[in-house]
Amino acid sequence: MTGDPEATTAATSSAASTRPAPAPAVIHEGLPTQLPDIDPDETQDWIASFDALVAERGRDRARYVMLRLLERAREAAVGVPALRSTDYINTIPPEREPWFPGDEDTERRIRAFIRWNAAVMVSSANRKGLEVGGHIATYQSSASLYEVGFNHFFKGKDHPGGGDQIFIQGHASPGIYARAFLEGRLDEQQLSRFRQEVQHGVGVGLPSYPHPRLMREFWEFPTVSMGLTALNSIYQARFNRYLHNRGIKSTDEQTVWAFLGDGEMGEPESLGAVRIAAREELDNLVWVVNCNLQQLDGPVTGNGKIIQELEANFRGAGWNVIKVIWGREWDDLLARDVDGVLVNQMNSTPDGQFQTFSVEDGAYNREFFFGPDPRLRKMVEHMSDRQIEKLPRGGHDYRKVYAAFDAATKHAGQPTVILAHTVKGWTIDSLEGKNATHQMKKLSMADLKKFRDRLYLPISDRDLETTYAEKGTAPFFHPGMESPEIEYMLERRRALGGSLPQRVVRSTPLELPADKVYDDLKQGSGTHKIATTMAIVRLLKDWMKDPAIGKRIVPIAPDEYRTFGMDSMFPSAKIYDPAGQTYEPVDRKQLLAYKMSPQGQMLHEGISEAGAVASATAAGSAYSTHGEHMIPFYIFYSMFGFQRTGDSIWAMADQLARGFLVGATAGRTTLTGEGLQHADGHSPLIAATNPAVVHYDPAYAYEIAHIMRSGLERMYGTGGAEQQGEDVIFYITVYNEPVTMPAEPAEVDVEGILKGIHQVGTAQGDGPRVRLLASGVALPWIEEAARLLREEWGVAADLWSVTSWNELARDAVAAEDWSLMHPSETARTPYVTEKLAPSTGPVIAVSDYMRAVPLQIARWVPEDYRVLGADGFGFADTRPAARRFFRIDAQSVVVQALQALADAGEIDPAVVEKAFTQYRIDDPTATSGLLQEGGDA
Repeated sequence: MTGDPEATTAATSSAASTRPAPAPAVIHEGLPTQLPDIDPDETQDWIASFDALVAERGRDRARYVMLRLLERAREAAVGVPALRSTDYINTIPPEREPWFPGDEDTERRIRAFIRWNAAVMVSSANRKGLEVGGHIATYQSSASLYEVGFNHFFKGKDHPGGGDQIFIQGHASPGIYARAFLEGRLDEQQLSRFRQEVQHGVGVGLPSYPHPRLMREFWEFPTVSMGLTALNSIYQARFNRYLHNRGIKSTDEQTVWAFLGDGEMGEPESLGAVRIAAREELDNLVWVVNCNLQQLDGPVTGNGKIIQELEANFRGAGWNVIKVIWGREWDDLLARDVDGVLVNQMNSTPDGQFQTFSVEDGAYNREFFFGPDPRLRKMVEHMSDRQIEKLPRGGHDYRKVYAAFDAATKHAGQPTVILAHTVKGWTIDSLEGKNATHQMKKLSMADLKKFRDRLYLPISDRDLETTYAEKGTAPFFHPGMESPEIEYMLERRRALGGSLPQRVVRSTPLELPADKVYDDLKQGSGTHKIATTMAIVRLLKDWMKDPAIGKRIVPIAPDEYRTFGMDSMFPSAKIYDPAGQTYEPVDRKQLLAYKMSPQGQMLHEGISEAGAVASATAAGSAYSTHGEHMIPFYIFYSMFGFQRTGDSIWAMADQLARGFLVGATAGRTTLTGEGLQHADGHSPLIAATNPAVVHYDPAYAYEIAHIMRSGLERMYGTGGAEQQGEDVIFYITVYNEPVTMPAEPAEVDVEGILKGIHQVGTAQGDGPRVRLLASGVALPWIEEAARLLREEWGVAADLWSVTSWNELARDAVAAEDWSLMHPSETARTPYVTEKLAPSTGPVIAVSDYMRAVPLQIARWVPEDYRVLGADGFGFADTRPAARRFFRIDAQSVVVQALQALADAGEIDPAVVEKAFTQYRIDDPTATSGLLQEGGDA
């Protein structure tokens, strides 16, 4: 075949005249079927009926009817194919593209200005002698994607509907800074100090990526930890619906936009929660995946097709997928593709080859893309090599991108992902499509001149060369605030509700509960024993009854509410589900029946700690994203918190979120029946690495009362320098082991509880003295150790509850730092030193964590300091056996205390040997007859 539809023989034409006209193809998810239409009039009636349904009842109703029809078709065994990927062409054909409302020429010039300034900013940051890094290529590939949004879709904070939430791809930050520079929000000096945040003065440079904590009035969402943008955006959109359904704030006009890279989609977190978005019908969520086919070192899937792979993933998960693959110049060629040969070539060309086509000239593309089939070669014979070379990818075509964004915002019932085909480093000849483009950070003079010419910027060679000679970089470009381009972009932002990105705090301090809410915890447990988990859950329930803050509390758990005794909340607070409860629960006749509701308060995340942290982040930052204080109370197995989701908690801190993280079943020996993977002996250490996390390890219920009250005041009251609350996160470790809770002492040391240490027992007797320190579940061990020391060895012991090893260490480091910076003044004394100074004797510390946790304060403890801890992996056994194995039980504390006294010359070393032999602290079998009380999970 020649590929010419007119080149048919007479015989062929004669034969064709005797056949019936071919039936029009039915297109289902990109697949044309050849079923004949045996009743065209009936078919047209169905189509007209559907069109009328859409016109009269709207897309939501039409979607519902279509879903019911599909469901009915399956019930009737009518085969309906469900393909998961379509042809490698645009989802929206030219005839369905909407009218473009903007001035495309003006917007093209704006993009040129932004492209230039973004590239110059990074290149300048890498001039000789500075070289602080950065990324040029990512924004160049995605400029059109962002600018369509900024000029036509992204609603700002002053929009009547409340404004959108925009998760910007981290490596694209230079382009966002460059746009803010044109708007007058940033100045040229700030751009020249990209990635230089302190050397010119704190706050006068720009962070490398979107970091709200470093630029708190500009950035709103941290996005550079790959994969977390995807995860957090889903749960942000879900939380928006949660706020709306619970009547706290109307969010029905707000859209969550997330910009992602195709390489980033390889992170498990990126796709790990997509089913949540589909299941909850989050049509307020739009993902824009910049498919430039390249990751850091080379192609994302060189032998495959990442766009097709992602389409299959998202379609299978229930998302609406819009592909933007080819620019408008391809429309004519596709219209000529009567045999489907061009589409077939697009379908079968792997990404690695497309990457090569993007860097080669038109002659190469003619030969190797269009050349293999004579029909393809015929299709482009009217085009010059230059025209073929300039055939664009769809992600660079403003009209194609606009059509996709417009369709996404109008789609009902599903989240939408836009897969936009681009070229990494687009418009910069030396970077375009190169494997190394992600690592190329500096432009030469020749590169800059080519770049300037391609963007048609009015920068002379002389100005370029002079600035480059003087500063080692090119000049920034601004056309002036009164130029038509700047007036246009500012007018567009005014119409959409103000400039973005922007972080605005409009919330006010909450009215906090009165003192009486804490009375129960302060009274102790009497003759009963309760675990600290039970105490903190009891307080939570009382908080939820409070008229001021009750509705603002967001309980969050990953399928563990029953584990932590919170199932009693199901009937009253209910579990949030936008669909409510469409079935009769199996336990419906029981008092504590499982109850779901669109107005439910409890977020049940299933077995997903990552999703739970994402919800906590959305809730904890609602005071800024929505102007509404919400109080996340995320309770989880302690081992599965910081160890599993430390990266997410770091991002939560960057986002300036607030709230309570509760690590339950904490410690290495309190959940020993579960074994190694469940035994947390180190989460306080990981928490200590996060500057925003305030960790407490309380032993008593009354300590919990003061700690939780402090958390409310600091985060949601008038805490902080501006009395608008502090941007901290409270992490409380609690235990499942029931113990007797003492009543709060009359002279309770509240300051000590909150700063990290307070005395709970005074030495009795006249013998040698020691000081015993413990935290959390270990406090009963030192109480028993003190009794044994007194009754069996004549040693008196002071007892201290260390509520926070971390806070004591931070205070001490801060004291030393202050003294370093004030050499002429009297050095400050760390709090722990000050508290222990009046007493005497060796100091023995013990905890259910590894030794490194109490060792944080070793430098500042006066006199001899000995530490016992649960180092190593956990295992399954009884608590007494595990504690004897790790040598952290009361008997081990006694032997360690006697050893310290012997080393100090206060007792005979033979006493130590006697105690060692008597207690058999080296032999876990000595505990085989000891019983333990419940509390296992």
